[in-house]
Amino acid sequence: MTKAKTSTHPSIQVAGMGSILHSKGTYFRVWAPHAEKVYVTGTFNKWAKTKNELQPEENGYWGCNVENAQAGHEYKYIIHTMDGRKLSRNDPYARVVTNSVGNSVIYDAHSFDWEDDAYQMPSWNELVIYELHIGTFNVTEEGKPGDFYSAIDRLPYLRALGVNAVEIMPPFEFAGDYSWGYNPAHPFAIESAYGGPDAFKSFIKACHKNNIAVILDVVYNHFGPSDMDLWQFDGWSENNKGGIYFYNDWKSTTPWGDTRPDYGRGEVRQYIRDNALMWLEEYRCDGLRMDMIPYIRNVHANENPADNLHDGFSLLQWINREISEKYPNKLTIAEDLHGNDFVTAKVQDGGCGYGSQWDADFVHPIRDVIITMHDNDRNMDAVTHALTRRYNLDSFGRVVYTESHDEVANGKARVAEEISPGNVTNYYSKKRAALGVAMVLTAPGIPMLFQGQPLLEDKWFSDTDPVDWNRFSDVKGIIKLHRDLIYLRTNRHETTKGLMGQHIHIMYVNHEDKIVAYHRWMEGGPKDSVVVVLNFRDQEHAQYTIPMPSKGKWKVRFNSDWGGYDDEFTDHPVYDTVAKADQNGAFATVSIAPYGAIILSQD
Repeated sequence: MTKAKTSTHPSIQVAGMGSILHSKGTYFRVWAPHAEKVYVTGTFNKWAKTKNELQPEENGYWGCNVENAQAGHEYKYIIHTMDGRKLSRNDPYARVVTNSVGNSVIYDAHSFDWEDDAYQMPSWNELVIYELHIGTFNVTEEGKPGDFYSAIDRLPYLRALGVNAVEIMPPFEFAGDYSWGYNPAHPFAIESAYGGPDAFKSFIKACHKNNIAVILDVVYNHFGPSDMDLWQFDGWSENNKGGIYFYNDWKSTTPWGDTRPDYGRGEVRQYIRDNALMWLEEYRCDGLRMDMIPYIRNVHANENPADNLHDGFSLLQWINREISEKYPNKLTIAEDLHGNDFVTAKVQDGGCGYGSQWDADFVHPIRDVIITMHDNDRNMDAVTHALTRRYNLDSFGRVVYTESHDEVANGKARVAEEISPGNVTNYYSKKRAALGVAMVLTAPGIPMLFQGQPLLEDKWFSDTDPVDWNRFSDVKGIIKLHRDLIYLRTNRHETTKGLMGQHIHIMYVNHEDKIVAYHRWMEGGPKDSVVVVLNFRDQEHAQYTIPMPSKGKWKVRFNSDWGGYDDEFTDHPVYDTVAKADQNGAFATVSIAPYGAIILSQD
């Protein structure tokens, strides 16, 4: 793969793509291999169409220097095609656009003051992720979406909750002001309605000051499909498809139109690689979550080898390998959802090289178990399989959750809403939703919550329906339940280290009583070994005997039925217990509420 790196101008040597500020003006470089001529027009030349002509560089690149072009100036490329057309195009590498159908803006990528930001994200086994959508997370002005600055105002809430990582749904410039973000029109530009690049950097800096990592959701399985200057960028295409940035044959087909990037073309591979690394280097993000990679490695996201995209697979390997070598503490997460070990296997072992992946083998069976109406129909084997699922023998090679933007939309709703439609504050909704959260935060894996989940948000996710922060005072107890679980998960009290460990052992399953008990540990012993007992039936047990990892006194660290969490909870009395051992092992008697979860450990 060959790419123009520097200008051919005899007195100016400038590396990079797009509009590159330097001491002698701004150097513009663009890839347009089928262009006859290329000009740059903008504020700096009063939008003259032919004043500043780019000179041909090797391999289809064009470049020129404009001495009086400065940061903040708007511009576009005028591409003269071989058949006589004159196309006005935004810069594919533009960091800023005025809007999705507006102009590119010269941006000084080095002007932002990061102050003394020396943040390092926690180890992956310590992470608790909170997925959020900037446009709806904190809306402060009616008729407008939220932005990065309004999101900063809610970081103290996340910090108090105990969250130490946020996953941002795609904030790249899209058509209009409202979107989930999975329709990136300008992949290098931050959505103007969200505040642009400096707003995003301000958000990241504020997150780091609050000891919160930032993981960015990126979209490389398609671009657009609308407001997209990448489409037939330099006038060339085949089969009336997308031109130089896209496949122009049957491989172009995606659920979002014929908009799949051409992973086999070196310049497009470089474009996507540059995008991924930019978020980690220039923006200081702590990780990337890549949207629906099955459509990168396979045309139809199936397991048919005839549909495989080997170039897409190798592109993922290239990006992940480079990230792991340069930034081993930064996390890449795949949305694959096919249960494949190769997704998180190392590149040198033939895998994609991701650090972790969203786990469909957890979310789907667990949602089903807690949403199912009749207790007798709850499948305890599904629970135990979901708890013990691992990829490549690594518990943290998966992200576990019951709510995400996908799981609470597209015909599905919040867990509490699914349990009792139209009445999320119903006793059963609250109890079983809490049971689900207890599993998320005690299962092996990287736990994730979705925005509004601790607030018992109702209905489903929409990009025009903001999080209702007015619910806060009504559900303070439920928020505290989430906080207490997160504190235990991150060993805040130094009594539950095992919840950050690799290990799990299912100690007890009762298919009639719908009881599951499991042991979590890192190294084992007091303040490490944790016992979790879950009751999936609407029946209390005052004395219930279960196996234990070892003898001695075990203290209750959490009881999901505590009256302080909700006035409707039964406040079923639970107690510390002493495990006694015989030739068959250690056993203890515990007390557990209907639809209850208890967590125990030793001092």
